[in-house]
Amino acid sequence: MRVSCLQENLAKGLSIVGRAVAGRSTLPVLSNVLLATEGERLKLSATNLEIGINCWIGAKVEEEGAITVPARLLGEFVNSLPPERIDMHLDQETQTLNLKCAHFESNIKGIDAQEFPVVPTAADGDVSVKIDPATLRSMIEQVVFASATDESRPILTGVLVQFTEDSLTMAAADGFRLSVRKMPFDSYVGAPAEVIIPARALAELARISGDQEQPVEVTITEARKQILFHLENIDLVSQLIEGKFPDYNQIIPKSYATRSILETANFLKATRVSQLFARESANIIKLDIVPSGDELMNGRITLMATSAELGDNVADLDAAIEGDKMEIAFNAKFLIDVLSVIDTPQVVLETTSPSSPGVIRPLGDENFVHVIMPMHISR
Repeated sequence: MRVSCLQENLAKGLSIVGRAVAGRSTLPVLSNVLLATEGERLKLSATNLEIGINCWIGAKVEEEGAITVPARLLGEFVNSLPPERIDMHLDQETQTLNLKCAHFESNIKGIDAQEFPVVPTAADGDVSVKIDPATLRSMIEQVVFASATDESRPILTGVLVQFTEDSLTMAAADGFRLSVRKMPFDSYVGAPAEVIIPARALAELARISGDQEQPVEVTITEARKQILFHLENIDLVSQLIEGKFPDYNQIIPKSYATRSILETANFLKATRVSQLFARESANIIKLDIVPSGDELMNGRITLMATSAELGDNVADLDAAIEGDKMEIAFNAKFLIDVLSVIDTPQVVLETTSPSSPGVIRPLGDENFVHVIMPMHISR
């Protein structure tokens, strides 16, 4: 293999595939990144057997070939180089990659590319749907944070993705909260499908799609074992989680006793200030919801957080409130998580009782709903 490329292109490509490199693995080759020539491009691949990423960058190929080299070493070395041309040459006998850039030269020992697992490309299945990248990122950001990080219930570490003829729905839950985001569309060409995608895979997809302009093509393999996302010069493939996701529709309350409308930014800021005190006491913040009783339904929501060691904090927020007076407590971090991904100026909080789930929705947007379990208030 003899190939040349720009330092900035190689550095960017390595940053894209780098997050799929296995941190700890019994297979040494999984700690490596694959470099392989394809036409007039250089293909970079990394996988941890759950997620795989392919990325193609422009290159001048003089001699075809492939090699895998330690991802961390290569990434740190390339990032340390000046923004000039990098010339790479593979010694096939010793499986050593020689790199030259400006006044720098190194030799990195690698592992034969034949030992690297094949990362599928989007051509391996039928394209199910094309999604605008900005919309896809928004959907992922509004649900992925609600997935579980505890591996004791693997099904909840994933995001349920439902494809129908007229909509795409994502749902995530961790036992304490639920996020559901729906997007109407008319480009789905297959039969209705339902898959569970690891939340980490979707988080990576959101990260690498930041500068994408072309629609993202989504492919589900026929065996329902993998899902593939095809972007411009990037492919991401993820294993799917097998099992039955809980029926989230049963979790969403169908009615409420109190409905409050607040300014999203003010609610978020008050919650962040309250968390400074709440984090020393199980992150509990108490909301005292008081309607005014007049025709305009103007009321007040008071956020209270208390720490036995640090002190206490009280924040008053104006709100349009209809319904009953309510006192309820939530986890401050959970409130911050959901308020941070709501992009409407106002947000709706629906509550039923101190021991019943609360519902948070963007005002005027019926495509997103978040359910949050209350916390026990000690008297």
